[in-house]
Amino acid sequence: MREELKKYADEAYGIVETAANEIGPRLPGSENERKFADHMADKLREIGVTPVKEKFLVAPRASIGGIPYAGWVGIAAGVLMLFPSTQAWGAGFHGLAFFACIATLVWLVCSVFLYKTWFDFAFRQEPSQNVYGEVLPKSGSYDYTIMVSGHTDTSWNWKHSAATKYMPGGPVSAFVKMGVGIVAFLFVFASAAAMFIGELQILTFDYATATEAEYVAMTELAAGLQNFSVALYVLVPLFVIPGCFFITMWADKNPRTASPGAMDNATGIGIAYAVTKYFKENPDKMPENCRIIDFNCGSEEAGLRGSINFTRRHKGEDILKNCWNINVDSIADHDHFQVVHGDTWQFTKFDKELCDMLKDSIREAGIEEPGDIANPVGGCDSTPFTKAGVRSVTFAAQNPVLTHYYHTFYDVPERFEKETVGLGIDIVLRVIDKIAAYEEAKRGGQAAAPAGEAVEEEPAAADANAAADVPEAAADDMEFVEAEIESEE
Repeated sequence: MREELKKYADEAYGIVETAANEIGPRLPGSENERKFADHMADKLREIGVTPVKEKFLVAPRASIGGIPYAGWVGIAAGVLMLFPSTQAWGAGFHGLAFFACIATLVWLVCSVFLYKTWFDFAFRQEPSQNVYGEVLPKSGSYDYTIMVSGHTDTSWNWKHSAATKYMPGGPVSAFVKMGVGIVAFLFVFASAAAMFIGELQILTFDYATATEAEYVAMTELAAGLQNFSVALYVLVPLFVIPGCFFITMWADKNPRTASPGAMDNATGIGIAYAVTKYFKENPDKMPENCRIIDFNCGSEEAGLRGSINFTRRHKGEDILKNCWNINVDSIADHDHFQVVHGDTWQFTKFDKELCDMLKDSIREAGIEEPGDIANPVGGCDSTPFTKAGVRSVTFAAQNPVLTHYYHTFYDVPERFEKETVGLGIDIVLRVIDKIAAYEEAKRGGQAAAPAGEAVEEEPAAADANAAADVPEAAADDMEFVEAEIESEE
């Protein structure tokens, strides 16, 4: 970390401590998430940046936070499978178990794995928010935007992960529990499907016109179902119910035990703010023709809902045109500085040139062998920006192996060093310099568009300019531009 950046490292680490120790867990759509967003809005005002606050509705349990529901569905389906297979009403219960399981699987694939918002309406919704502010160059003119982002919310406590701190085998124990749970759920689903389909065949079989061979086959099917039904009396209580119970324990519903989110992701919020303050206090080092935006994104842990809402809301607007996004997510583990170049489950690859810029910047900052990974599961806020046509990359310094502090109450500031956070600031500034050099070469000496023209469609810049022209007494009422609460499309 460069000497001149030490005070900004202090600033960023102070934000981490405030978020984790004073505000605490900040679940998507919670009051604490709003408090932290308001805190960062106040921090932007302190340095002369007008914050813009955009509200939206989020269904906290509609994505990853709802995984325990799948466990309860599996347990309920297992109980339904204990009804006799020889009765018509038994087939009804088995059919109910089958359709409950298949509906759950569709929801898991779409909402938990692919982060689709299609089923959000079926879950309780809460208000969340994005907060951002911009810094313009000395000339007031710009022809491209660099957005440094992080998310304000934190995750529910992952019980199995937290337990690995004292459990032999470490993360293996967590994977084993969830593996057993997944197998148990798939088993009860397959069992329900087989029983239901077989019972329908028996119930609709025409014994009057059947051949002897058909009659024998149907008799054997009925006997097989009967035997399997007996086996379920053993398998359900000894395997299905305990296995699915592991799934219910994945994310603790108690908000008091949720992650305080020091690493994930108060560090990203702190670094984005420190970079913004650096340019605000050092306007001579601000890239020419560049607008810097500090983007505090809400409800990332609920399935990237903040970044999804932002890119949908501003589709086709100036703020997303010729825009670069450096998404900072979890800067704490000094031995694991890495470039996240894509989200596997989202079928998304991030901008290659920006990935290379980030990797080179990490090396220049003194990290000889930066990691280069794709998220094997889940996703990050770079995905919605990439799909919106924004050049994006995610920057992380986090052990990629499941740890006891990832998404648990062990994610505290005392676990990592301020210098690591400061090194993150250093790296982001180096990336910005590389983007500026790229844009300057691309411009080829062309004059930048006037600021007024460049931001004609962007409410944030318009409000900032307007606030500068009104009396001080009236400016206080204009510091927040609050969009109406609205559902996602």
